[in-house]
Amino acid sequence: MKDNGSLATFQTSLEEILQQGARRLLQQAIENEVDEFIKASKNNGHRGSVKRNGYLPERQIQTGLGQMAVKKPRVRGAAFTSAILPPYMRRTSRIETLIPALYLKGISTNGMEEALEAILGEQAKGLSPTNIVRLKKQWEDEYKEWGKRDLSSKEYVYIWADGIYFNVRLSDDRPCLLVLIGALANGKKELITIHDGIRESKLSWQTALQDLKKRGLTIPPHLAIGDGGLGFWAAIEEEYPSCRHQRCWVHKTANVLDKVAKSVQPDAKQLIHEMYMAPTKQQGLQTLDQFEKLYMAKYPKACECLLKDKERLFTFYDFPAMHWQHIRTTNPIESMFATIRHRSEQTKGCGSRMAVLSMVYKLGEGAQKHWRRLRGYELISKVISGIEFKDGEEVGKAA
Repeated sequence: MKDNGSLATFQTSLEEILQQGARRLLQQAIENEVDEFIKASKNNGHRGSVKRNGYLPERQIQTGLGQMAVKKPRVRGAAFTSAILPPYMRRTSRIETLIPALYLKGISTNGMEEALEAILGEQAKGLSPTNIVRLKKQWEDEYKEWGKRDLSSKEYVYIWADGIYFNVRLSDDRPCLLVLIGALANGKKELITIHDGIRESKLSWQTALQDLKKRGLTIPPHLAIGDGGLGFWAAIEEEYPSCRHQRCWVHKTANVLDKVAKSVQPDAKQLIHEMYMAPTKQQGLQTLDQFEKLYMAKYPKACECLLKDKERLFTFYDFPAMHWQHIRTTNPIESMFATIRHRSEQTKGCGSRMAVLSMVYKLGEGAQKHWRRLRGYELISKVISGIEFKDGEEVGKAA
């Protein structure tokens, strides 16, 4: 049996082996990237003029496995920019995402170094409070620039909307960040806006939507997905009147179940699940009628909650069936904020509204890199061109 000293030595050796292996893989990936670039340049008619020219000075990259020294090859005869190792990159996206998440959990600048060391090990000590302050300022500037970007080339077919509340440590403010995510014609999802709102009111949402239109987002989305917050729906009705509405089934399910006895909830939940998983709209509506007959007498508020959005709960049936799993709920936003949305009462959050906005922006930017394209994205072009769908199947061109 190993003693503590032997175990510590073994763990250190293992970490060194992993780090060395990761460094070699990273360096090899960069070498391969350069070789592919030179090969492609020669195929494009630059024979003999594009070649290697030594290396740039060694650079230290901070990763979850600690500091790694890498060298970027020089290329002569053509401008080469590495996608793996962009200019001025000093730390990996894992750390870039971790720091904002810790801030939104209430970790202060002075406590950040200790928190990162506990998660990433002693190699995280390079992130001093001074460096973290610089990072925060940089992220605030990035958020401001991102909030001004031109949107005239964008067309979002589907948009998901939600309002997320956060605490501010140095004031009594509790800003509501109005978040929109959109799906483009190629099926890729993008973060559209993170707007600083007072609450989920019509005025706050209308201000956010009008700002998007001023920056060029004039083509209305075909479908908006959100919970029952009246502010958003009233605002989008005015700003993009042709956009259709889909209520989120996850929110609706939770709201309905909250109005029935706990003993009834499993059966009620199963019936609701059958409504939105039905293969046709007619079958879904029949299941809703069954729910009403079964529960109206004892749980009228639950039935009223369901019936008031009856038409806008089943809109998804008028879109391609392959998109249904994406457009029935606000899951794209829910998953993005899963780790920070339900906050403990002890957490005070960031020190200012701008800090909250920039931290959420950085989290969203990091999450966006891992979002998958919509299943069946090839059908989006048909939605854009006005092809009608019934129960998820194509039926012809709209009149």
